[in-house]
Amino acid sequence: MAKPDPAALDPSRYPFQCQIATRFGDLDTNLHLNNVALAGICEDSRVRFHRASGYHGALGAMTTMVASFSIEYLGQAYYPQPVDGHVAIAKLGRTSYVLHQLLMQEGRVVSFAQSILVCIADNRPAAIPAAFVDSTAEWMLRI
Repeated sequence: MAKPDPAALDPSRYPFQCQIATRFGDLDTNLHLNNVALAGICEDSRVRFHRASGYHGALGAMTTMVASFSIEYLGQAYYPQPVDGHVAIAKLGRTSYVLHQLLMQEGRVVSFAQSILVCIADNRPAAIPAAFVDSTAEWMLRI
């Protein structure tokens, strides 16, 4: 993934924010949070976003799977300060949608990630339900 558009690094554009605690075990030998820990924090903030947005109810019997995940490490993160996760839907397709995720610590950008999630029914891509599409307006990346 190319360096993100500077506008994607503005936390005010993201409708969802959560704070994730860091763990001592997440440190690397340089006493920074390691890259795997930051990917895990992205996963945690993505799950919290979906719970807050009511995505499970809007999908009905469908599920989603992460088809692609890319992350740009843009700064260092430290223990024990928490990390703020900012999440927004950046794009809706017919069977998939794109989430943008911004991780920050004490006002500093740590990483930017993009996830592509595909709606699944009967083990194959399926059209995103209208109820889900209708519920996304408040969760979209702000312009």
